[in-house]
Amino acid sequence: MAHPVHRPRRLRRSAALRDMVRETRLSPTDFIYPLFVVEGRDVRRPISSMPGVFNLSLEHAVKEAKLAKSLGVPSVILFGIPDHKDARGTQAYATDGIVQRAIREIKAAEPDLQVIADVCLCEYTDHGHCGVLDGNHVANDATLPLLAQMSVTCAQAGADIIAPSDMMDGRIGAIRKALDEVKHQDTPIMSYSAKYASGFYGPFREAAQSTPQFGDRRGYQMDPGNVREAIRETALDVDEGADFIMVKPALSYLDVIRALRENFDLPLAAYNVSGEYAMLKAAGQNGWVDYERVMMEVLTSIKRAGADLIITYHALEAAKLL
Repeated sequence: MAHPVHRPRRLRRSAALRDMVRETRLSPTDFIYPLFVVEGRDVRRPISSMPGVFNLSLEHAVKEAKLAKSLGVPSVILFGIPDHKDARGTQAYATDGIVQRAIREIKAAEPDLQVIADVCLCEYTDHGHCGVLDGNHVANDATLPLLAQMSVTCAQAGADIIAPSDMMDGRIGAIRKALDEVKHQDTPIMSYSAKYASGFYGPFREAAQSTPQFGDRRGYQMDPGNVREAIRETALDVDEGADFIMVKPALSYLDVIRALRENFDLPLAAYNVSGEYAMLKAAGQNGWVDYERVMMEVLTSIKRAGADLIITYHALEAAKLL
């Protein structure tokens, strides 16, 4: 038997060697931390399906944002849950809406923290869908002006980045035009360009109180079986002016992340969503996996697939380990 000349194990012999040749590295600067902001005072309400994640009133959201910044996490993404919901989601684009106030307070407390405004109507409508309705159908074109208006009020409140997650056709162009018209031409858009109709969103809907009151979102979010469609959707958003692109969810869509990385040169984000987080938390709490080790493995896999940025509820825990 020939003596092996090539011995890959040579470079695995010690922690120092493994670190020297590691191809993919995580940093706290890779992470974007989601915050769920609600009305009221002194609210820090646990989300039962997402251990360690809370609905936060403004003062607690500011504290959480400051903690993220202190751990080296440079960005938060905000989801607002208003007290009042209606058919047109009017609190989404109110100048004194919960998310607009949160933007102002966080930016006042941490000016260098990048604040991203998620733009969608689902948390603000009484029917739970991402746009206005025409009967039981989500009306695409009638929704676009409302998304544009929300984007404008968030940018005027101080949001550094606008992140539309609604999956309406043409929304990037409508938002870009609206931002430019009010002299926010320098505000970038992070498009949820490939957002799938996924079963992994369940815990988020508890957190954001955004479960559809009828039907589902398969008529506007993408079918999980499609990857070529993700490339087409993303190309349309890039043509309309997107500055970042995104895949959501992340863990079951690593091939989509890779496909977008190979086809586009814009910064690419991936959303490590609530169901992915909840499964890992449950397995860790039951002693089925080494939670911290598997968390870091999951996050590494998302970056290895090609993501530049990871929206994740693990952000603070991972930053502490790093």
